[in-house]
Amino acid sequence: MHTTAFVCIAAAMVLAVVYETRWTGLIMWPALVAMMPMAVALALAEALKTQLFGVVYLVVGTASVYWFSLTIASQIELVGITGAVTVAFPKIAMLLVGGTGARPSSGLLWCLGGFALAESASAIAIAQARGEYVFDETTFAAFVVVLFVLATTLVGQRGADRSQASLYTAAREELVAALRHKIEVRAAALLHDTVLNQLTAISASTSGELNPLLAEQIRQDLSLLASPVWLSDTEAADGAQEDSGWQSTAVYEAIMEASALGLDVDATGDLASLALLDVEPSRELGRAVKQCLVNVLAHSGTRVAEVAVHSSGTELLLMVVDSGRGFEPSSIGTDRFGLRHSVLGRIEAVGGSGQIWSTPGRGTSVVLRVPMPVSRTGVPALRSGS
Repeated sequence: MHTTAFVCIAAAMVLAVVYETRWTGLIMWPALVAMMPMAVALALAEALKTQLFGVVYLVVGTASVYWFSLTIASQIELVGITGAVTVAFPKIAMLLVGGTGARPSSGLLWCLGGFALAESASAIAIAQARGEYVFDETTFAAFVVVLFVLATTLVGQRGADRSQASLYTAAREELVAALRHKIEVRAAALLHDTVLNQLTAISASTSGELNPLLAEQIRQDLSLLASPVWLSDTEAADGAQEDSGWQSTAVYEAIMEASALGLDVDATGDLASLALLDVEPSRELGRAVKQCLVNVLAHSGTRVAEVAVHSSGTELLLMVVDSGRGFEPSSIGTDRFGLRHSVLGRIEAVGGSGQIWSTPGRGTSVVLRVPMPVSRTGVPALRSGS
């Protein structure tokens, strides 16, 4: 708006110069001088954008409009559209002070104030020079247009505010739903990995005293279930994983637990890359591997399994392979938690993916993929010495 106001002030100054040079006998330089302080005040209002200098512009502009109108009306007959336009330029510049308002609602008030002051000053000057008031249709039309623009902007802004509030609410609800689903999946998988697996192990154990390793595992699982640690995405050992090697990872722990239950696990490949995973993907991958190894013990009919690891720098691939009796993957029921939730669900929850290959009589292969962390420079993290 202020740009248009500058144009109007410049047009008023040019008009005064034209009258002064074209018609001999007209003294228009006072009108030209009257526009100069108004231009300076507008420049300050535009540069500083404060209410104080907005008020200064209105005060200076009122005086400038009065002097400009008095100079013109005392020497020229203000008849028709030409006469109206002659004194309209500085008045239009006054009502365009609406751009000073930080919001369209305050802009409406500034515009109204500018129009009232400019029209009053001009009316007084014209009446003083000619003894009568001349209604300025041009300035009034400009005032209506500016009001319409500001009102339209105000309505659009309020609509945008309501839409933005609705978007924030929807985003918050979506986030809450995602977190709730994540916790439900984690709780279901943890229940399967701890309570159900331990009950299966107890039922399969011989009579007499419970295996000390199994008893210790049950105590650890009960402690985990009773604490809020499983709800968190971080652990106390966050950051220590890489320094102590892959033996500190959840996958190594899963292999050791399966070995304690009697499974012979051969771990091969780029095992050191397991230590580079972030805490949550590492933890969920370890729990998924543990469930795969428990499934080998419970269903494959073999006591041997292989865990192979490969890293591409951006993705870690882990494969659990056994040569047992196998099964038909399409026959897995929706009520089966093992592979569907404790394995695939866990990996998908951390941005990874999983795939199962199995053929009756030829064994089973489970491939799990999880993203590798990326450094701040955007380059995949590398192991020390790589």
